[in-house]
Amino acid sequence: MNQLPNLNSLRFFLASLVAIYHIPQFSANRDFPFYDALPLFHKGQEAVWVFFSLSGFLIIRQLYIEKSTTQKIDFKRFYRNRILRIFPLYYLILIFGFLYYQFILPKFGFPTETDYDLVKAILLGGSFFANILAKMSPGGIIEILWSISIEEQFYLLSAPIIWWLPSKRILGFFGLFTFGYFLLYHSGQLEWLKTYRMMFYFFSLSGIIAILSVKFSQVKFPTILPYLAVFVLGIYFTTDLFKSLSSIYYQGISMVLFSVCIWALSQKAIPVWENRTLNYFGKISYGIYMYHPIVMQIIGFIFLKLIPVDSVSPIHFIILFNLMVLGLTIFISHLSYQYFEKFFLKKKKSFLKWEQNPKNLS
Repeated sequence: MNQLPNLNSLRFFLASLVAIYHIPQFSANRDFPFYDALPLFHKGQEAVWVFFSLSGFLIIRQLYIEKSTTQKIDFKRFYRNRILRIFPLYYLILIFGFLYYQFILPKFGFPTETDYDLVKAILLGGSFFANILAKMSPGGIIEILWSISIEEQFYLLSAPIIWWLPSKRILGFFGLFTFGYFLLYHSGQLEWLKTYRMMFYFFSLSGIIAILSVKFSQVKFPTILPYLAVFVLGIYFTTDLFKSLSSIYYQGISMVLFSVCIWALSQKAIPVWENRTLNYFGKISYGIYMYHPIVMQIIGFIFLKLIPVDSVSPIHFIILFNLMVLGLTIFISHLSYQYFEKFFLKKKKSFLKWEQNPKNLS
């Protein structure tokens, strides 16, 4: 299946938005100088919503195409690919996070409150219920995993549903599911849906747009669409437009906007967005998202132990701290991708080659 344009670069921008959302919070908690006066620094939550929408668009599109062409879903291949992409880094961060807060921080004279049930926490994190684990306040390094767990929960549900339904019923099902689940989520009838941030409607609405894009793939749309999507997303993330609305309206507008913009971006390559560097940063964006809380801790240690914060002017500290966190995060994500994640990604390709022509590998 051909890779859709612009979406790798979008991943990088989203991961960066999450990082610059967390950096001022981390600095404020440690009495470091920080800057967060612009709306851009408060859109980490919304960036995660776009990640959800992007995942729903790509996964449901892939499953729908497979079901429409073969009348079945290859569960083994689907879940194997998800496992090889998601699990290695997820469990690496989970294990490191528990070790960090239980042993490493206390060793360096920074005792932490770990008054939760450790066995329960490990079971929740290990079974992809980190969104529940996050409510136990296990520390930022572990809490970042909540959104990955939401994605995995949706993957677990979506493939069997698409396999079970006739192709002609899939669009209708996701339409009813999105409308019904969105209203249920915001009704307060099942408050735990909100408590654990199980916002599956971002995935499913994008899935609807993805299915429609497949159904009408022969229709020619204006080439300006991707540029309009960039403009709209730029306005959304650099202003407080819609922010004054209640949660139900804000999220409703956001999920429609994100779904349509992702579709528009996927229609035609924007040359600047498709350049080699941005594409590569998009490939390592999973690492950027996962490693930046660890990097903030490392840079924080440097200033707490080696470089007195008072020795640097506030404005210079803010610039230096942000650049150090972002720069080191990208560097570590690069190393992780090349020397850790790629090992598992190559396994995906090996399995695919074997399935296409097993005799060549026998």
